Amino acid sequence: MQESGSSPGASRGLGRAFAETALAGGDRVVAVARNVGPLEELTEKYPGHLVPLSLDVADRQGVFDAVERAAAAFGRLDVVVSNAGGMLYGMVEEATEEQIRAHMDVNFFGAVWVAQAVLPHLRAQGGGRLLQVTSMGSGGGMATVGFYGAGKAALDSVSEALAMEVEGFGVKVTIVQMGGYNTGLFTAGTTTTEPLAQYQSLRTEMEAMWGDSVAPEPDTAAPVIMELAALPDPPRRLIVGSQSFDHVLEMDQAQADLYRSWEHFSRIAPG
Repeated sequence: MQESGSSPGASRGLGRAFAETALAGGDRVVAVARNVGPLEELTEKYPGHLVPLSLDVADRQGVFDAVERAAAAFGRLDVVVSNAGGMLYGMVEEATEEQIRAHMDVNFFGAVWVAQAVLPHLRAQGGGRLLQVTSMGSGGGMATVGFYGAGKAALDSVSEALAMEVEGFGVKVTIVQMGGYNTGLFTAGTTTTEPLAQYQSLRTEMEAMWGDSVAPEPDTAAPVIMELAALPDPPRRLIVGSQSFDHVLEMDQAQADLYRSWEHFSRIAPG
């Protein structure tokens, strides 16, 4: 099952790349997206191998219903790729309650609903794979994308717990920390806050930092995901992207250095 409920969806971006690679390899795919129209050409190209389902993952009951249809389509679920996601771009103070809740409904709760819906099937059949797509930036917050990082960090934590809980049933969970790919996340997949003038200088600085570098295409990452899904003993976490791997290690080292620099202060307390 290829699951994705928001931009970019299984109809384009990473979801589309995963679906195309799986189909080309002879796999059968249930592809989920809000708009399944762009999947028609794949349905025609791979008759009997692709079942498109329209879904908004923020709808918990809709997720459970869709998973039942997905399981019935081919008789079982072997690999579930959960990559629903959108971007809420702006400063923390600028975001409205409605924007924050809508963002978390997709980026965090949507992924939780998918996990809850597919696990009874995976457990009953004695195994399966759940790939939780998060982000290489989920280890810490950054100005203008704080809520995106928060949702992915929450999903990271829950997925770590989930992996421990279901391993005894033969179900393998991997947190897939994706690097930057040309998925349309910062365009069609973005909700933008109403900017406050007080943050303009920082906003300009952050936009300059993001730069105009060209991100690789999603289909360059898809073969890694397919190989990951086939591993008999997959890792609990995987960073996807060479440059992203270096960045994550640099961020982890900076965090460790910060802790060490204040170690004397931390050790004053006995707890």
